[in-house]
Amino acid sequence: MSRDLSDFYRSLTGDADARAVVAPEALRERADRRARVRATGIVLAAALLVAGVGTGTGLVLTGQREAVTPPAGTPTPVVTAPSPSPSATPGTPSPARTTPSRSPAAPPSSAPPPARTPTSIPDRAFFTQPLATTAWPPVANDDGRALPDLCGADLDDRVVQRRGRALFYHLTPNTPEGTVPYGAYRHTITIHRPGRADDWMADLRRAVRDCPEQEVADGRTSRQRLLAGGDFGDEAVLVEMREPAWAGGEPVEGETIRLIRAIRVGDVVTVLWEMGWEGTSSDRRQVDDYSRRAVRAVSDWLD
Repeated sequence: MSRDLSDFYRSLTGDADARAVVAPEALRERADRRARVRATGIVLAAALLVAGVGTGTGLVLTGQREAVTPPAGTPTPVVTAPSPSPSATPGTPSPARTTPSRSPAAPPSSAPPPARTPTSIPDRAFFTQPLATTAWPPVANDDGRALPDLCGADLDDRVVQRRGRALFYHLTPNTPEGTVPYGAYRHTITIHRPGRADDWMADLRRAVRDCPEQEVADGRTSRQRLLAGGDFGDEAVLVEMREPAWAGGEPVEGETIRLIRAIRVGDVVTVLWEMGWEGTSSDRRQVDDYSRRAVRAVSDWLD
């Protein structure tokens, strides 16, 4: 012990009361023991601190391990709405690719309803003749035949209703009044059972083919054949009839030609039978003109 410390200690002993004072050697030994205990506590506290820090670090690392980024070079999955990222880490299932739903196909356009079969024939079903070539006004003729005889063929069994009229015409427009007609028509409109009008047209073709020739009045022979029907209505049949010319009850040189056209529009058939006048022959262009007018009138009626 240094001298200053011994003097200080003796002074302290003198001032103290009768309580015994520990000797300096014992006091130093006690101080050394306290120092060792303090050092041991510090070491123990440091060990506990280190252990706690290690445990906490492990917990922190464990928590961070879930969100650890992949090593460099490994593609990082990128989530982009709404389509999934094409890249993914190995072992991670790729998001299912959703196939865009196709728009439902437009429903097929419904077919127009079938035309209703008429039950009666109004006046408007007949066309109006051009005024410039009309010789006389039309005359109703509902009881007349729609077609000339074709070797006795019966074509009327499928007809539900019929109306007809006689037409008289001039071939040249504005013919002087009082001039006899160039020709005449028997114009007939017939309604057939639903779906049977085309059968009637087929029967007409067959009747013409089966009757290429037949005897007519006065010992004359008529020859029949089918011509191209033309683009009229749903279908058309054009019949040509040829026979020796006849005038004043006597045969004359040449032939007389008659044209008959049947036109089907749905379940309706309109027939134009050109009959001539005093030995005249049918004019094809004039027959075509009346045919177009007849189809237009029937179509407007059915619409």
